[in-house]
Amino acid sequence: MSAALQKALDEGPMSRFQWRAIAVCVLLNTLDGFDVLVMSFTGKSVSGQWSLNSGTLGLLLSSGLAGMALGALLLAPRADRVGRRPVILAGLGIAAVGMMVSSASQSWEQLALLRLLTGMGIGAVLACSNVIAGEFASRRWRGLAVSLNSTGYAIGATVGGLSSVALIDHHGWRSVFLVGGIATLLVIPVAFFCLPESLDFLLTRRPARALERINAIARRMRQPELGELPAVRAGDGQRRVGFATLLAGGLRRPTLVMWGAFFLVMAAFYFVTSWTPTLLVEAGMSSSQGLTGGTLLNVGGVFGSALLGALAARFALASVLRGYLFAAGVLVVAFAASTGTLALAFCLGAVIGVAVNGCVAGLYALTPAVYAPQLRATGVGAAIGVGRVGAIIAPSAAGWLLDAGATPRALYVATGAVFAAAGVLLFAMRGRTAKSQVTSEVPLPAA
Repeated sequence: MSAALQKALDEGPMSRFQWRAIAVCVLLNTLDGFDVLVMSFTGKSVSGQWSLNSGTLGLLLSSGLAGMALGALLLAPRADRVGRRPVILAGLGIAAVGMMVSSASQSWEQLALLRLLTGMGIGAVLACSNVIAGEFASRRWRGLAVSLNSTGYAIGATVGGLSSVALIDHHGWRSVFLVGGIATLLVIPVAFFCLPESLDFLLTRRPARALERINAIARRMRQPELGELPAVRAGDGQRRVGFATLLAGGLRRPTLVMWGAFFLVMAAFYFVTSWTPTLLVEAGMSSSQGLTGGTLLNVGGVFGSALLGALAARFALASVLRGYLFAAGVLVVAFAASTGTLALAFCLGAVIGVAVNGCVAGLYALTPAVYAPQLRATGVGAAIGVGRVGAIIAPSAAGWLLDAGATPRALYVATGAVFAAAGVLLFAMRGRTAKSQVTSEVPLPAA
């Protein structure tokens, strides 16, 4: 990218076009929040219709998360080769088909396979939309832009939970999948017409009509057009990238740190969000009170992600994220001791939602800055995929530990320690926050 256009993107004021691109990414993540958690909303009704035991329901709950891991690991890296926008559109199509066909599934096995398919589409969209949001934001607002994506996810989860109650009561559990699928399908033309391709990708990979497409974006940003593509070293746009590159040379340390942090945070996050309603009931609350406690986590998440982005506009993102991680650790432990007092437990539940959702948003915002444009979707997708492994393992492991005699309080204390461990791990990122310092050390392998 020309120096002037790069400076305008990184240092200049945000144009309406840039904010519009970010808004589309937030919309995509709002739909993803609904689609990811639809199985949680409908689990009880599905179990009742097909007389499922807890283990089978657990497989259904995990199948969507497993699909997201596969989508992030297998589909998202294609964005570094064919573009962020085509992968997002394909992911939306996969998710829409998976959701709509799920509404007609005739057995839990069919539903599990369709949840796997849906999750693959969502995983690709999540990884690439976070990359797009970060690439079209100025350096000052980049943390806020990516954090707003996580806000969209929390909004989708909250709206999905509330709307599912009415849909199931009047039309049955299948209607929730159908509505989610139709909504996802309707967003595809919005993304097609309103979501731009990444400038970094167009310059690095130089697909057909790259100069024309770059100048179209420059005009919409009210920046001067380029007369020709800037000179690059021979082969730069055609170099092969892959997972092995993430662990080469100077990228090895930040990649392993991000993988470790994603695994720990996703494991702790999904334990808290998956088990809190049930454990509140076991602690003596009613079923409705338990669901209220779980909803407050998502409501808090809307504010937590936005607050992290606002703080990241003033302070170093890595420092803000470490603060969130340590705060989440303390709050989760405090929550374990508060379940005997309803009002205190609800208040702490909302504040925990702020903290734990902010931790996830911070990781999504921090990861793209580690990698160069030609490796960014691969790097973000790999980190999300590793995180999903933790998300899949943690809820099941918690169930096994409870069956073995562990107390809910002990599990919450352990979860607080996991959040704190992720905060300590991020200290290893010091001195490697500028992507130019990290990626310049690693020569990409020639094709």
